[in-house]
Amino acid sequence: MNKYMGFYEMKGISLPTVPWRLFTQDTELDGGLLWSVRVAVENSSDLNLPRAIGVNASEAMRQGCEFLGNYQGKGIVIYYPYFIAQKSGVLDIDCRRTVIEAVEKDLWNLVTYGRKNVSIIVPFETTDENDVQYFGDRDFLGDDEISELLRYGSVLRGRFRGKLSEDGSILAEWSYAYSTDIMHEPIGERYLVFYELRGL
Repeated sequence: MNKYMGFYEMKGISLPTVPWRLFTQDTELDGGLLWSVRVAVENSSDLNLPRAIGVNASEAMRQGCEFLGNYQGKGIVIYYPYFIAQKSGVLDIDCRRTVIEAVEKDLWNLVTYGRKNVSIIVPFETTDENDVQYFGDRDFLGDDEISELLRYGSVLRGRFRGKLSEDGSILAEWSYAYSTDIMHEPIGERYLVFYELRGL
């Protein structure tokens, strides 16, 4: 499962996901919000694809139209309202364990710069807290955050049990985030959101 398939899978699973929509030439964007526009291809490598993250409506339209011109027939261009990440990370799930990796603020701090505040390894079907391994700042994620992430990890484990039984794994990207206005100021309550899902 690549990024393209992952976007569609997320819509059908009980996960809190970004409210993405397909970008078209007729798309109209609210000028009072910042936007993220991303590309996902149906085949071939889907790493390092172009994206415009946290841009105003006119720039999002410009970039979205450019992406459409370059990727029409090869995949999709999606868009969703930009959010401010307070904590981000990945859930890495296989048949033996679930790994939570987390970093302060944006996920780029983990995937691009290699920063990590904590890694937590939870063996599958364990009920003993002593079996859980922590590397890094044990207090970076609260018990309620860990429980919430593991609960959604169980949803993913159930949905992809066939792939996991074949020694595959599932990687889901998440953030605890705030919606934002045009000035990058947070709006409303913090929420958990998933925005990428792929099979490894």
